[in-house]
Amino acid sequence: MAMNHVRLVSRNLITKEAFGVSFQRTFATGKAKKGSKGGAADAPKASSLSKEVKASTVVGANILKEGTDPKIQPDSEYPDWLWHLLDKRPALSELRRKDINKLPYEDLKRFVKLDNRARIKENNSLKSKN
Repeated sequence: MAMNHVRLVSRNLITKEAFGVSFQRTFATGKAKKGSKGGAADAPKASSLSKEVKASTVVGANILKEGTDPKIQPDSEYPDWLWHLLDKRPALSELRRKDINKLPYEDLKRFVKLDNRARIKENNSLKSKN
């Protein structure tokens, strides 16, 4: 039995060494600049785009290899719902203080979602303590 154990260990060592040699991490071979230690010279360059281009296009929005960045359009060209995405919505504590029967539909949906989430969290914390 001891001999089997020695064979097993020697096989593992051989396979680990072979694995390490065949999958060894290598780095790109590029010559570093003489005297470069990662200071201000290696920092990214400031954008060379003019202020007019920055003000009239969405720089970096093009995800395709070919094509150009889209132009910024007047506000009237965008849908109405876009302007309400960043509006503050009431928190659960604020919704609980209001009368549920008088809440608008969107706030009622939000109340149900947040209340369910809070109950699930509470039940999970109670289960984890037991």
